Amino acid sequence: MTGCECGNNLKFDGISRSYKIVLWVIIAINAFMFLVESGASITAQSMALQADALDFLGDSLTYSLTLLAIGHTLHWRASAALFKGLTLSVMGLWVLGSTIYRVFILGVPNEFIMGAIALLAFAANVISALLLLKYRNGDSNVRSVWLCSRNDAIGNLAVMVAAGIVYMTQTQWPDLVVAFLMAFLFLHSATLIIRQALSELRIEQGDAHDPGTSKPEP
Repeated sequence: MTGCECGNNLKFDGISRSYKIVLWVIIAINAFMFLVESGASITAQSMALQADALDFLGDSLTYSLTLLAIGHTLHWRASAALFKGLTLSVMGLWVLGSTIYRVFILGVPNEFIMGAIALLAFAANVISALLLLKYRNGDSNVRSVWLCSRNDAIGNLAVMVAAGIVYMTQTQWPDLVVAFLMAFLFLHSATLIIRQALSELRIEQGDAHDPGTSKPEP
């Protein structure tokens, strides 16, 4: 089974040995980068790096939950995706609130640490995104993994741009603006995941009420 939609319009549900191996590799990458960026965000005093580190942590948990959901019923998988979407929403709101709080605190982040760590994180996320590319059109449980990896790569590029602008302006505002944008990106992806998960739950409930619809005609 591939990552694309099948002829019967069913979407890839993750039941694939190669996909599970990919997930384990990406979980290890994200857990490592969370540790690296957490320390770097404190050293550099960067909200953008802190947001990105939190994203790596969220992704590690998300991918682990995805592994657990594989092979279960549509209801179980969609419920897991719904939980991940809600978690991503909380993370986005936390980053948004922390950034607003940081606006009132003086201090310019270390642009050299920001840029170097963002470049390393970007490389890690490009590898993850390439590994997941053919699985991007799966069910809500599988698609949530792709969306998280895509968000990471976009966020890393934004942090690198912010580091350059911080260097040129010697102000904290580029760092804060990127943190704001990442928070809204989290919330946008959470909305996409939640919508698809709820749609799949409605489909599953409809099939449960009318079991005859799921049986092939003789």
